[in-house]
Amino acid sequence: MAEMIESMEMIFKYLVELCTTGLELAGIIVLVSTAFICFVKWLRRDRENIRLDLAQGIALALEFKMGGEVLRTVVVREMGELLVLGAIILLRAAMTFLIHWEIVNEKKEMKEEAKARAAIARARDRKPVKNTQGKNKPPVNAPKDAETDTENDEDAADYYHEMEMTYEDNFRRPSLGRHTSHNEE
Repeated sequence: MAEMIESMEMIFKYLVELCTTGLELAGIIVLVSTAFICFVKWLRRDRENIRLDLAQGIALALEFKMGGEVLRTVVVREMGELLVLGAIILLRAAMTFLIHWEIVNEKKEMKEEAKARAAIARARDRKPVKNTQGKNKPPVNAPKDAETDTENDEDAADYYHEMEMTYEDNFRRPSLGRHTSHNEE
């Protein structure tokens, strides 16, 4: 009976190690393939969502690696090993949290930039409405919020210009290694 328990324990240990290695290998494959795909996009100058794609790939790879570490805790025998694994899990969890925070902020920035571009496009395409009623009254053929829309479009244009300046300050410097602005392409 003791031999059977020992053999089952040995099989269990090898199975856990095999699964742990598989999860870590999956994390490595996800990370390397994501980095390669993003690098190819960067070479092709298709840099629209490159930072977001790379951050999402890194986060997924970290989650696979963290899953392997959690599984490894099943076969730990000593307290020292458990402390090391706990520290690794905490470090990877903190990195995953920071990357997810970066992803959320990047999505917000992209949404704001898209709104600003849409407002500028609407402002460029809008035909001026003739005011035949007088100076302070809105034109007859104007929508109810025509004055507010114009003010919003001007605010959006100012905001977009501000974002473009910040974008250029942050991303055009070659020392940062980030993508170039749309004006350079």
